[in-house]
Amino acid sequence: MKIVFMGTPEFAVPILEGLIESYDVVGVVTQPDKKVGRKQELVQPPIKKVALEHGIKVFQPEKIRKDYEDILATNPDIIITCAYGQIIPKVILDYPRLGCINVHGSLLPKLRGGAPIHHAILDGYDKTGITIMYMDVKMDNGDIISTSETKIEDTDNLESLHDRLSIMGKELLLKTLPSIINGTNNRIKQNEDEVTFGYNITREEEHIDFNRTSREVFNHIRGLSPFPSAYAVLDDLEVKIYDSYIGNKKYAATPGEICSIYNDGLGVCTRDGEIVITSIKISGKKRMLVKDYLNGVKKDDLIGKVFK
Repeated sequence: MKIVFMGTPEFAVPILEGLIESYDVVGVVTQPDKKVGRKQELVQPPIKKVALEHGIKVFQPEKIRKDYEDILATNPDIIITCAYGQIIPKVILDYPRLGCINVHGSLLPKLRGGAPIHHAILDGYDKTGITIMYMDVKMDNGDIISTSETKIEDTDNLESLHDRLSIMGKELLLKTLPSIINGTNNRIKQNEDEVTFGYNITREEEHIDFNRTSREVFNHIRGLSPFPSAYAVLDDLEVKIYDSYIGNKKYAATPGEICSIYNDGLGVCTRDGEIVITSIKISGKKRMLVKDYLNGVKKDDLIGKVFK
């Protein structure tokens, strides 16, 4: 059985590696190399590196809706996608005899879109998971084949949940594929009344609003940590904030105001209480623990300053 895999980021790497171990992957489709950093050096997508290491042919169309003939020429029995990054045209979806399936990082129909893992934390979900689904022309709209769920703990951030779901995706796909191949798999329509969305994060969404509750600010920070990271502005400098916890105090102060200094962090006023910030990166400096940052400043001078 011949498989074409479509994916781009690190999240998809364990999934591709699992397929390579068990099946014949005849081609990998990924996004074009991108120029990164001040030197604008070309960087390969993580999925391309894995494919080349295993001698698998790589396709990198700028626009797959116009450039797909070489992909179909591999004559795949099934196409499997995971976080590819482009809309796949109907001509491709209709080609493989076993169809096109997608590994999606949420429990569909919840959190359709390109950033479901971010939004699972940002939006206060208590659980999320992986869905294996058939693809159709609408985004994340196809029939569900199988799911696997995990609880979102307060100790989770984007990184830990991302890594856990990536491994879950590999395991669920390998468990589900035999039923797709022999035609015994489930095919469950999504309930449109339960649809929510997890669209890609905008720059505006990275900014922290301390007028929200402590729980909402806490979720905001960990839902974007470590990348792209939440931020606020202090003394006209952008401060990226990576770690925090919900404090116990309430203040008669402006949301965003620094009201307490702790050994491990800054106590900042929110709408209903306090968030304690413990890990930051100030513009032009390296990421650091707040307890180390406090060693180089006058603590009394921080009280009353406001994150904006």
